Amino acid sequence: MPRWLKITLKVAGALIGIIIILFIALTVYVNYNKQKVLAMITAELNKNLNGTLTIGSIDPTLFKGFPGVSVELKDVTMKDSKWAEHHHTLLTAKEFEVSVNASALMKGEVVINKIDISNADIDLFTDSTGYSNTSIFKAKPKVEKDPKEKETSSSTQIKRFTLSKVNFKVDDRHAYKLFKFAINNVSGRMEYPNKGWNADIDLNTMVNSFSFNTKKGSFMKNRLLNGHFDVSYDYNSQVINVAPNKLSIGDDDFNVAAQFNLKAPTTPFTINLKVNDILWTSAANLLAANITKSLKMFDIKKPIDVTCDLKGAFGGGGDPSIYVTAKVKDNTLTTQGGIIENCSFNGVFSNNYINGKGLTDENSVIKLYHFNGTYKDIPFTIDTALINNLNTPIATGIFRSRFPVTKLNPVIGDESLKFSKGIVDLKLAYKADIVNFKFAKPYVTGNVDIKNADVNYLPRNLVFKNNSIALKFTEKDLYINNIRLQNGSSVVNMQGKVSNFLNLYYTDPEKILIVWQITSPEIHLGEFLGFLNSRGGGESSGGSSGSGKKMSSKKITSQLNTAFDKGQAELHLRVAKLYYKKFLATDATADILLADNAMKVRNVSLKSAGGSLNLSGLILQGPVNNFAVSTNVNHVNTSAFFASFDNFGLKDFTSNNLQGFLSARVDIKGGLKNTGDLVPKSIKGFAQVDFTEGALIKFAPIKSVGKFAFPFRDLDNITFGDLKARFDINGDKINIAPMQINSSVLNMDVEGVYSLSRGTNIALDIPLRNPKNDAKITDETERQKKRMRGIVLHILATDGDDGKIKIKWNKNHKKTDGSDSDKKEDDNDKKAEEQQQTSGGTDNVNR
Repeated sequence: MPRWLKITLKVAGALIGIIIILFIALTVYVNYNKQKVLAMITAELNKNLNGTLTIGSIDPTLFKGFPGVSVELKDVTMKDSKWAEHHHTLLTAKEFEVSVNASALMKGEVVINKIDISNADIDLFTDSTGYSNTSIFKAKPKVEKDPKEKETSSSTQIKRFTLSKVNFKVDDRHAYKLFKFAINNVSGRMEYPNKGWNADIDLNTMVNSFSFNTKKGSFMKNRLLNGHFDVSYDYNSQVINVAPNKLSIGDDDFNVAAQFNLKAPTTPFTINLKVNDILWTSAANLLAANITKSLKMFDIKKPIDVTCDLKGAFGGGGDPSIYVTAKVKDNTLTTQGGIIENCSFNGVFSNNYINGKGLTDENSVIKLYHFNGTYKDIPFTIDTALINNLNTPIATGIFRSRFPVTKLNPVIGDESLKFSKGIVDLKLAYKADIVNFKFAKPYVTGNVDIKNADVNYLPRNLVFKNNSIALKFTEKDLYINNIRLQNGSSVVNMQGKVSNFLNLYYTDPEKILIVWQITSPEIHLGEFLGFLNSRGGGESSGGSSGSGKKMSSKKITSQLNTAFDKGQAELHLRVAKLYYKKFLATDATADILLADNAMKVRNVSLKSAGGSLNLSGLILQGPVNNFAVSTNVNHVNTSAFFASFDNFGLKDFTSNNLQGFLSARVDIKGGLKNTGDLVPKSIKGFAQVDFTEGALIKFAPIKSVGKFAFPFRDLDNITFGDLKARFDINGDKINIAPMQINSSVLNMDVEGVYSLSRGTNIALDIPLRNPKNDAKITDETERQKKRMRGIVLHILATDGDDGKIKIKWNKNHKKTDGSDSDKKEDDNDKKAEEQQQTSGGTDNVNR
């Protein structure tokens, strides 16, 4: 070994030996001067405290703080000057290890290189008045020093620190803030450049509470924080900066940056968090309970990207400003109203919706930008959706969609409408309250256009083809424009309006009144008889069985059914051609009110069979559809009119038996089957009839009498002038008021009851004289006297045992005051009756 190397090693060894000897000497010194060193350390730490720091005992730890001197302080407590009032001890540490600079210690000074605290509690307390036990660190008033007193240059710089098993709490009851951490380990290294300090800190701690407002809950509650921080402090700005770095919060890795301003007394701060691929529920659970509750209205299946910016102050009251963003791409969104597939949007949460209105739940908002998705296979977009005021949430947005109308079937259920083709194009601005996290009573404005649609209204089994509908929702009213409905051969064009639609739809659907202006080139009423049908199936009751999706559809269906069945419709019709079975009318107009199980018909006017008809009436729906109709008929071709209505149920008096022109007033009521047929024996009312230019063609009752009474007259074609009659209808009985028939074959007076079943009893007084030339008598009085002269037959048409009409002599016919002509008539009646009995009895005719 070279000589110079030997000398170098000897010198180094000597120096190391001297250092070790000195270190041992210092340790021995401290050990034998515990109280003195303890007093020095206590005095140094108490220099700038408005309170007291006490140390139970001190022990040197050999080599642990080498080359400095390390001492272990036990049972360390730190109390502010008002501890006796609030009893919150700022620091209680079972073990408090301090490493001091050895050379400074020899000079009577304390320079702390490292502090290790374990098994400790740190309680930073602020009472309701705003007083804090951290006031212990406020500088004491400066006092005049003795100029002879030696100035020390002890440094309070701490190079390293470690906290383990420390409960750290910030309890601010003035601002309702509570921060509690169970620190497993915090270690750091400090550097002190000219303008401040820098620290490298490793953190492992459990968050028990991170509440900026204890009334609303904690952020990151029961989450483990684990990560590294690069922290710097600038003396001039008095700002602490935390550089962006990785921090694990629970099972998710965040990138975290922060800034704290110590210059302001309230210590304002900014914390920025960013995370990729976090589940929605995990992100929501990191926020305060009041915010989490609102965000849990939704759930997103796959992980998303989230950022969160917090701005607030540790001192003073109020919540921090919270701004959360989320990016969702091709995901599945679950809401209380259903599941949205293929969902993409950019989401934002903020508790500062309108600047200046405070950082509160009332001023909070959830914003969803460029929202795309499909709901039950219905694609849609929402430019911007908002949910604001988390206390009473309100959702708003603009909803756009274009899709085949068949996709509505699973949405509205299978009880009201079923579409088979067509396209829906809609743009709606909506506003809805959120009650128990469910959208309630949405109000919409905008347009819905349905084109070329086929739809079956299931409760009435009505099918409409090639329909188009344009709905326009305003703030109050609903306009239904450009509707084209086709059912069979019927084509209907409609324009409608519903005043106060949405409000009534949700509160009083039975009060909905839709006013229609309806025009049509051709309507076949028989194709709409489904409206008379009873509803098929049970009402949707929203019972307890079934899935949530099914229940939602039932609820929608129930509301629609209620609106359809309970609401009212006022129809103003203008129809070029109107068909009902064999009946044809032209230029038809009508005003119709459809109410709950009722249809009121007013101002009906139409042309038919060469004349016109005016009508008003009422139909009440039920097992039997009861109706009441008042009709005025003007100059209608009688034969065509009777044929149109299947002779009104008459069998012996049909369109084949009657010619002429009819004017009449008819007031009847009765029952109508769902097929449109009359209910037998249900008709009641009267008909006041005026025939002109009339003729009876092969009318069986008259032919039955005339074939033996008037064998040489033309009974197949009986013409007559004006005929006025009144018929009172009661079920299957038609009461014929006394009337005079003056015809080309015979004159007769008719009175009695005609029955559609049994009970016919018609009296006919028929003079045998031929009235063929009576029309030539110009004097009305003379013609009236002459019509019943001569032999008069008194005939009675009644029921026979075989169900056929039986013709016999009327023994109880009306008599006059006993004139000679009456006596002759009586004698003639007796002779005619004897002759009838001789010839074989009565004559029967079919009904």
